[in-house]
Amino acid sequence: MSAAVMCASVSKRYGLATVVNDVSLTIKEGTVHSIVGANGAGKSTLLGILSGRTPADSGTVSVFDHELRGGSPAEARRAGLAAVYQELTVLPALSLTENVFLGQPITTGGWLRRRAMKQQFRELCRDFGVEFDPKQQARNLTVANAQIIEILRAIQSGSRVLLFDEPTAALSERERRHFLDLIGELKRRGITMVLVTHNLTEVLEVSDYITVMTNGRKTAEGTVQNWSRRALVEAMTGVPEGEWQELRGKDIREVALEARGVSLPGAIEDVALTVRRGEVVGLAGLVGSGRTSLLRCLAGAESRSSGQIFMGGRASRWPRRVRTALKLGIGLIPEERKTDGLLLRMSVPDNVTLASLGSVGKFGFVSRRRQFAEAKTLLTRLALSREVGNYPVGWLSGGNQQKVAVAKWLHRDPEVLLVDEPTRGIDVGAKADVLQALRRTADEGKAVVMTSSEIEEVLAICDRVIVMRDGRAVAEMDLHTSSPTTGDILHVAFGLEGTP
Repeated sequence: MSAAVMCASVSKRYGLATVVNDVSLTIKEGTVHSIVGANGAGKSTLLGILSGRTPADSGTVSVFDHELRGGSPAEARRAGLAAVYQELTVLPALSLTENVFLGQPITTGGWLRRRAMKQQFRELCRDFGVEFDPKQQARNLTVANAQIIEILRAIQSGSRVLLFDEPTAALSERERRHFLDLIGELKRRGITMVLVTHNLTEVLEVSDYITVMTNGRKTAEGTVQNWSRRALVEAMTGVPEGEWQELRGKDIREVALEARGVSLPGAIEDVALTVRRGEVVGLAGLVGSGRTSLLRCLAGAESRSSGQIFMGGRASRWPRRVRTALKLGIGLIPEERKTDGLLLRMSVPDNVTLASLGSVGKFGFVSRRRQFAEAKTLLTRLALSREVGNYPVGWLSGGNQQKVAVAKWLHRDPEVLLVDEPTRGIDVGAKADVLQALRRTADEGKAVVMTSSEIEEVLAICDRVIVMRDGRAVAEMDLHTSSPTTGDILHVAFGLEGTP
């Protein structure tokens, strides 16, 4: 089996930090090769080097024996390699056909052959078992379908190697299943794939080879048959999986927040929620069940929402603006950390103190020394995997960015902390750090409400679970007095309570 991609002694430094350190890697043609590791291990940077997006400081990269010049994605594409990143490049104002043929239209004498492009688009869709209207604008696509359009673009251009960076992080379970089926179809067609993902279940399901990276180095490699989930976790973190499980509150106190009749047109209807100090309440349910909408309503992020809210037993004005919710003592860590939770070009201390600048300043002036000290204290608790400094938060790995997003709201110190998908797209080590921080926040007397698509995490950290379906709360489970399984919750979420 020949090599599709080879990198030899590749290294990359940012300032004094070496993020990829003398890595050599061979990707065999027609295989699925996964690269895994803890946050900050260098996986995404290595993927950027392979794609030409990031120039290496030393070493070489070859695609089908053609050595690439660093920092030239166009050259990588000409060699037959394409990358699909978390930040998708579909242009919303163009049709699906125009997106698939973006930069490579079919022309005759300088004139676009639109009919020929639509025909080829339909043939591509038929080959891969998907259905799209070639004239549909891309602005209406879901994340999953936008991802498929990018894959079709790569295949249409003749790419024989596809690189994926966290391809399923934003997908529902059904969309994730469809994507994994698509991986199988691409492999049957001889396409080589490199996968960077924190979902170890997916890695073990679809991979032929797995490479483990730690602190910028390749530390282990082998065929998928040589790995188990437990072995991967230990290789990545040095810690056996499951040490953070069963984190329950021991001192649950008076009611911090009670909401009644929470409604948002088209999203949720007549939802009630109570959360006490010292308690973590989990919201479980399928994508579209209303979990995120409920959190946004409580956080004042939905101006059309309605309901009644009681803070500490006292009736308060329903928050239709974020500022109103903040005054009540409610804060939200949003699902989309890059677009809604952080300012990527600002420094780590700036981001940590952004929601509470008054606490690190005086007379309108911010104390940089105090900013830095308080950010360092919080991020040490969250086990940030690099020294806190004045570099942009966008330089951090996904897991470390999430830790900064959490630290930002721990610094604000709201009475009720709402958390939407706190571990999406981060590795198992960072998941443990984030979940422990949320549990500790509740143990210190705050109230926490969280959603997660990973039901195992909900069962591990929460005191109660509320299951949502079709915009309503349909079941509540006390995890101190019962032991529901993932299957039990999915059974309710799918509306199968009465089936045998």
